[in-house]
Amino acid sequence: MQQSLDPLARKLGAFVTLGERETKALEALQGPRTLIAAGKEIVYEGQQQHAAYVVADGWACSYKELQDGARQVIDIQIPGDFLGLRSFLLRRSDQSFTTLTDVVVTKIATDRLVDTFHAVPRLAVALLWAASRDEAMVVEHLVSVGRRDAVARTVHFLLELGAKLKLVGHGSATEFPCPLSQSVLADALGITSIHLNRVLRQLRESELLIFRDGWVTFLDRERLAALTGFDYSYLDLETTALR
Repeated sequence: MQQSLDPLARKLGAFVTLGERETKALEALQGPRTLIAAGKEIVYEGQQQHAAYVVADGWACSYKELQDGARQVIDIQIPGDFLGLRSFLLRRSDQSFTTLTDVVVTKIATDRLVDTFHAVPRLAVALLWAASRDEAMVVEHLVSVGRRDAVARTVHFLLELGAKLKLVGHGSATEFPCPLSQSVLADALGITSIHLNRVLRQLRESELLIFRDGWVTFLDRERLAALTGFDYSYLDLETTALR
């Protein structure tokens, strides 16, 4: 694994400079890369003895399904993100994870985590930072679904997604690839696909944002952030801890 190319190492490198010791420990925590086709469930809600993974390439999502068949997408996982790490200590997984595109994952050797935390505390702190950052994003998603209107929650989510992708080298400040279908995005936002389509049209006609042909383009990022009160601080992108 080359730190400059590995998305997880690149993400953790935003918080702590990974030396040779940390890089080797991160390699040892991960198994060989495995390709999983789009539309496959990796972990299902209620599964016992489930594994945890790192997304090396591709997109996935975590979700919960209701009795009536409705689905709430909890989060979107992109390269460098964990799948199931937060809940692997639970007897049963509290959510499901499914692939949205073809995905390459590495399985985390969870039995080595405790030893790694003792032996390489610098890496342990970086992993805890990543987990804390993920939780901060889920909190913002809760606020969006509970209190922001459809336009604000759509813009907020896409600004966050763009920042996440830029961090791991999969986008720029003004655009990023986005293979999400409108139905998946609507499930993440807690609105219908029809409503989402109207919101995206409104944003396009207002010359703020375009979501077309698998790409999101921010036409006026500053106005979008002002529209939603978006504050990048919860993403902790300017941290200098443990440099």
